[in-house]
Amino acid sequence: MDRLFGTDGIRGRVNEPPMTPEICMGIGRAAALYFGCRHVTQGSLRIVVGKDTRRSGDMVECAVAAGILSQGADAILVGVLPTPGIALVTRQLRANAGVVVSASHNPARDNGIKLFDMEGFKLSSAAEDEIERVVKEGPALCGGEPGRAYTKEDAGRTYRQFLENTLPHGVHLDGIRVVLDCANGAAHRVAPQVFMQLGATVDPIHIMPDGENINDNCGSQHPEKLRERVLATGADLGIAFDGDGDRMVAVDAAGTILSGDQILAACAWWMKEQGRLAGNTVVSTVMSNLGLKKALMSMGARHIETAVGDRRVLEGIQKSGAVLGGEDSGHFIFLEYHSTGDGVLSAIQLMRTMAETGKPLAELARIMEVYPQTLVNVDVMAKPELSSVPEIAAAVREAEAALAGAGRALVRYSGTQSKCRVMVEGPDKRVVEKLAQGIAEVVRAKLG
Repeated sequence: MDRLFGTDGIRGRVNEPPMTPEICMGIGRAAALYFGCRHVTQGSLRIVVGKDTRRSGDMVECAVAAGILSQGADAILVGVLPTPGIALVTRQLRANAGVVVSASHNPARDNGIKLFDMEGFKLSSAAEDEIERVVKEGPALCGGEPGRAYTKEDAGRTYRQFLENTLPHGVHLDGIRVVLDCANGAAHRVAPQVFMQLGATVDPIHIMPDGENINDNCGSQHPEKLRERVLATGADLGIAFDGDGDRMVAVDAAGTILSGDQILAACAWWMKEQGRLAGNTVVSTVMSNLGLKKALMSMGARHIETAVGDRRVLEGIQKSGAVLGGEDSGHFIFLEYHSTGDGVLSAIQLMRTMAETGKPLAELARIMEVYPQTLVNVDVMAKPELSSVPEIAAAVREAEAALAGAGRALVRYSGTQSKCRVMVEGPDKRVVEKLAQGIAEVVRAKLG
């Protein structure tokens, strides 16, 4: 069996390894064993289990829960709920762990599993390695009585109340017209309800999940229809979530799709103005645009770069004492409120910035100048260490030489798919595109 855990949990095609019922049950067993050995407090071991709207969610949920119950632990089933909502409920219930059944922005044919500890934080690599070891070795049953499964009917209300309370008293979103693209995913109920409660005028789209249409030409990966709706209705902005609701992208009133870095820069600027930007520090990944670094420098903020993945961003936040970080892909962590990336919370904070400053989103976006950047995804058959492929290393060196210090080239593997990502950025769009395609051709020839 190949490595189970990628950049963000476990993902794969349903009914194929690692997303078979047998492996999923093994993950439930291993999680119960791991947390039972290390984190049991008074009372029985309890693990929260939630899911997004995929048809296969029922199968994976039942398999994981069966594994949990087989070890004598209890499973608290919260049903369809965004990933950050499951992390929140885990923390508020003081449960021993949380399990999310979701493949995030992947298509409906895929599913996945993410794990949270009792504080609502994603697990460390060491913890994932230990759980993976137990799965592969095949943990024996505990030999005692099985646990029980309980349904928590009010989990959605708990999460909504939390989100609503993140907007300070006296701040309202009245008068802001927003289109919400809920990706036919886990946020399809909670997001419209929250923003209506906060006073915004809400136009929700893609809120009719059928088990097969999650992320299907909608949501954060496909914001084109969101853009069309914003322009057609004259809304002030549009927000798109992904299938599990932990990321978001934004569209301004003119239909411009903002990058995650622009959103991060806007929020960082206003938090700094208010004295809320702890350590005047912002954390992002190596994939962030060079314009973000320059924008943060101009506002007197420190910028810390990490490896790709919101878990790496969180580690950087915790080590530096910061409270804000994110990825250009749309994951944002506002640590003063939550322990993990939360698309709905991030949208609230962005619209709070609009409400408190009185500035439209397009003006806030101009805080950062976006350098031309091209990202090419190349399907690969294998993932050898990139530095061990001399032709790829040479292509990257040649591209960086052509940029002459005014840009950069970055090649890395996806942590969740069989893809290699080639990113090049610099001051000239045509040059950047040419260089990126050149590197991609080499990657395709050697690994495709």
